[in-house]
Amino acid sequence: MTGKVLILGGYGNFGKRIARALTANGTPVIIAGRDEGRAKAESAALPHGLATPVAFDARHDLRRHLDKDQPAVVVNTCGPFQNSDYGVAQACIEAGTHYIDLADGRDFVTGISALDAQARDQGVAVISGASTVPALSSAVIEHLRPQFSQLHTLHFGISPGQKAERGLATTQGILSYVGKPLRAFAGDDGPSYGWQNVHRQLFPVLGQRWMASCDIPDLDLLPRAYGLRAIRFSAGLELAPLHLGLWALSWLVRIGLPIDLPRHAGWLLKASNLFDPLGSADGGMFVILGGLDRDGRPRERRWFIVARRGEGPQIPTIPAIILARKAACGELDFRGATACVGLVTLSEYLAELRPYPIETFLE
Repeated sequence: MTGKVLILGGYGNFGKRIARALTANGTPVIIAGRDEGRAKAESAALPHGLATPVAFDARHDLRRHLDKDQPAVVVNTCGPFQNSDYGVAQACIEAGTHYIDLADGRDFVTGISALDAQARDQGVAVISGASTVPALSSAVIEHLRPQFSQLHTLHFGISPGQKAERGLATTQGILSYVGKPLRAFAGDDGPSYGWQNVHRQLFPVLGQRWMASCDIPDLDLLPRAYGLRAIRFSAGLELAPLHLGLWALSWLVRIGLPIDLPRHAGWLLKASNLFDPLGSADGGMFVILGGLDRDGRPRERRWFIVARRGEGPQIPTIPAIILARKAACGELDFRGATACVGLVTLSEYLAELRPYPIETFLE
């Protein structure tokens, strides 16, 4: 029997996509959030009998609903996670419920292992960062690693299409570190700052995109997991005026002006939407691995994924979908608390993306 999946933020940008994918395969879901009307509307759009709406504040009422509804797993999409605590995950552990989130906060994801002993004692899985980073980034490394005798460097990044749907929580998360010093990482040759070190990256199909430094958990997790000597992650906006405008704001923060960018995320997001007619709905991710091949010679592999027609936001949801489905069916073997590194294979990932206009390239 398939258990239920409780999706916190089930009508949001990522939550609704997870709900639709799970119910399409017959997995029942509970659409949860603080807005009852939106929860009911999203539930009504899903296959009959597979979705239940519920409205509550997860910070205060989650444990009561876990005891009442008894889901097999909770998927937490309620960011930003940069300044969050582990209250939701701990409530799940206490209730004996698996927990998965799509967090991208560096400290949040890397620190989730603090709950490992509790999770093991309760026999549940607590998995943080079940999203593009570090789940897809590590899946690509695992896939390409057999071609190397040693891995030395990783340069990777993400550039969404201007017309792709953007969530407020994601915007707030990025703005939380724009212009601020990033904690040192492997290969960092000086202080790095959020949304600086701007450069251009060539993508198949998409062409050149502006990129800038961002703060993500992979900067800590991947060198540790794969012995990397240097790592670099960047993100970019498709339209140069928006990308470079945010770069200019990063300098205002860097020089010490008292600007609280996350507090202005709402209107900044609305302002950026005004530029949609100038952009496309196509985005992508690149992964460039360097090291030595099996014969000890220098080698580099470049992997790209390109999403068209606004389907880029499907990509971050895939690890949570795969892991939640396994948990609901009793097929998730992992127990404990960990970041989502190496838990989803690239073949599993791409199989879920097959229905969408998304393609990969390997150079």
